[in-house]
Amino acid sequence: MAFGRLERSPTPQPMSDINMTPLIDVMLVLLVIFMIAAPLMVSSLKMDLPKVAAATSNDAEAALALGITADGRFHIGDRVVTDDELVRTLKQAAARQPQPDVLLRADQRVPYGRVAELIGRVQDAGLTHIGFIAQPAK
Repeated sequence: MAFGRLERSPTPQPMSDINMTPLIDVMLVLLVIFMIAAPLMVSSLKMDLPKVAAATSNDAEAALALGITADGRFHIGDRVVTDDELVRTLKQAAARQPQPDVLLRADQRVPYGRVAELIGRVQDAGLTHIGFIAQPAK
């Protein structure tokens, strides 16, 4: 019986490189998530709304009722006013303490630009609390 030399293959060397494939997969998934979520975070509104059981109406004396009819005329209460009278009334209301709420009624046929013009005039006068009056759906 002869003993010969057995050829042995060298033992495998330990892997010294980090496997990058799982890391790249995770990073690509995170990139996609942030690409989708980023526009949503920018356009979201942060509002702290009051929590009430039911909405209550404002006092008639503490509110300034403005309106625009379908023909584009401005109203304060039920009275038709000119542009100058409207601006003068808004500035007088802004000088009062506490400032009244502005309740805006607009006919649905009034163009949005005309409503935006009225809101701009209210804000230029210094009034900031503007509410919109709508008819409840049946």
